[in-house]
Amino acid sequence: MVRRILVTSALPYANGPIHLGHLVEYIQTDIWVRFQKMAGHDCLYVCADDAHGTPIMLKARELGQTPEELIAAVRASHERDFAAFGIGFDHFHTTHSAENLELTTGIYRRLLAAGHINRRVIEQAYDEQEGMFLPDRYVRGTCPVCKTEDQSGDSCENCGATYSPLDLEDAVSVLSGLPPTVRESEHFFFRLGDFEDMLRAWVPEHVDASLARKLEEWFAAGLKDWDISRDAPYFGFEIPDAPGKYFYVWLDAPVGYMASLLHYARSGAEIDFDAYWGADSDVELYHFLGKDIVYFHALFWPAVLSGSGYRTPTGIFAHGFLTVDGQKMSKRRGTFITAETYLQHLAPDYLRYYYAAKLGPTVDDIDLKLEDFVARVNSDLVGKLVNIASRCAGFVHRCGDGRMADALAAPELFAEFADACGTVAAHYERREYSKAMRQIMALADQANQYIDEHKPWVMAKSPGQESQIVAVCSQGLNMFRVLVGMLKPVLPQLAERAEAFLAIKPLTWAELATPLAGHTIERFKPLLQRIDPKAVARMVSDSKSADNTPAAAPVEPLEAEIDIGVFSQVDLRVARVLVAERVEGADKLLRLTVDLGHEQREILAGIRSAYQPEQLVDRLVVVVANLKPRKMRFGISQGMVLAAGPGGKEIFLLSPDADATPGMRVR
Repeated sequence: MVRRILVTSALPYANGPIHLGHLVEYIQTDIWVRFQKMAGHDCLYVCADDAHGTPIMLKARELGQTPEELIAAVRASHERDFAAFGIGFDHFHTTHSAENLELTTGIYRRLLAAGHINRRVIEQAYDEQEGMFLPDRYVRGTCPVCKTEDQSGDSCENCGATYSPLDLEDAVSVLSGLPPTVRESEHFFFRLGDFEDMLRAWVPEHVDASLARKLEEWFAAGLKDWDISRDAPYFGFEIPDAPGKYFYVWLDAPVGYMASLLHYARSGAEIDFDAYWGADSDVELYHFLGKDIVYFHALFWPAVLSGSGYRTPTGIFAHGFLTVDGQKMSKRRGTFITAETYLQHLAPDYLRYYYAAKLGPTVDDIDLKLEDFVARVNSDLVGKLVNIASRCAGFVHRCGDGRMADALAAPELFAEFADACGTVAAHYERREYSKAMRQIMALADQANQYIDEHKPWVMAKSPGQESQIVAVCSQGLNMFRVLVGMLKPVLPQLAERAEAFLAIKPLTWAELATPLAGHTIERFKPLLQRIDPKAVARMVSDSKSADNTPAAAPVEPLEAEIDIGVFSQVDLRVARVLVAERVEGADKLLRLTVDLGHEQREILAGIRSAYQPEQLVDRLVVVVANLKPRKMRFGISQGMVLAAGPGGKEIFLLSPDADATPGMRVR
């Protein structure tokens, strides 16, 4: 049965860039949505920028902009970064929109008419110099309970006490530095207690058990009226028939989920807004969000929806926070890393995979250990997954003209991979991504073990075994295809490159159990590069600087000039690597058998620190063909393979385009 699903992530606040902490949520959500779509379900993913509130008003003032100019610029940067990380929103909007004003005003009027809104006069901190009432966190002072200095106006970081800003000792405004005065103002309140019975029944059925236990503390303390208004000056929507009063951002922000879908529907999408948000909707609705805002989404939000005649969420999925190397993100340590800075150094799929390998359905925090990040990505994605394709593709082209075998060499082994799709699908559905990644990588180990046992590179040394080689390598590629398919929700960019290499249409979940037979593949090109630890170090270094400017790499000085006659004496030729082997007793050497078109040669190349033998088979390289053979301890080397880089892991072979043929001269 095809399910209809609407998914949202919490709205990013429109006063700053997306960073790696934000991306935990959007990557977690995107993986789930991509899986649902790949499984054939009708799944929509909408989001928007949260564009209202005092912080945005003040940030715009600081920058000499209007709030509208600020949120437009931030929205452009958010959409750019999300797209780069493969976050596949069906629609991304803003809470500062006509649709959100329409819906928020309508919800308020319904709540008011039903008696769920009341008014009363309250006392608030006021900054006389700035001419504005101060939000709680814009007042700081000494905690009235434990006497810790420089605490926020709503709670103490030291003892955890909660209080009013007016309770702080030696309080000052963070805007002017002056002690605030106290002024009275009439505010509008949502009567949350009206919905206690409804919420007590709703929460256990729609929220994870551990979160439901936490929310029980709020029920025990008594559900208090919720202040939904703010005084001018304020950037937001004005409350109807109440000049100078504005809806608090936390009222219109979640309405942004609805407004994004409404804008999408009115922009030409063939969807019925009421079918998704009407009280009788049978669409599944899930909110992904951080554990710090569960209170708003599991109490206020369903109560507001219920009281205004809309449907409530099917489920609320919360996640923990991100730490980097065991600590909170810090600009001083270079671990407050923006999406933009990350992208200057590393591929998005690396982070998507690492987060998936850490994420589960609980609200436990996850830690981005940078050293482990490098090791795990290089081991799992390059050393295991991509390695399967790189080991097999060249032999299929050499021995079968790129055409895979007509039948599986080990159908029982492929059946294990096909059967695993059901278990992995269940892991995705339950957001148990770390379990899915472990199972997929265990299968990748089995695929590599199969190739190791059959050793097509050894079989290639004996004539007449072409069909057996193609059969073994076709088996490997079919297992690789299943693995890529199961990882496609996590690694969309890698999957797209793999689909192009395999010459197949975009993979769906239902197709994974059917192997490719007699199918022609493209020539293999590297699908993913290993992470260079130095790139991570540069990312951390750049994150310490305000402008995030990448550090320039050192450049070796140029050699002395030569004339064209000297250069023309060097005969550079395109060659294809036929066999690559480790050299017993040599730590740095690989023994390469290369095809120069008219002959084959054996070259000893000092590239073992950067390349595994399996990565080189069928690769085109550039060789110095007229270099005098050198007698070395481990044999005779009949040429030199050209590479760039200072050495160690930083060795980069020069590779001609795929259409070049062995024997071509490089001029």
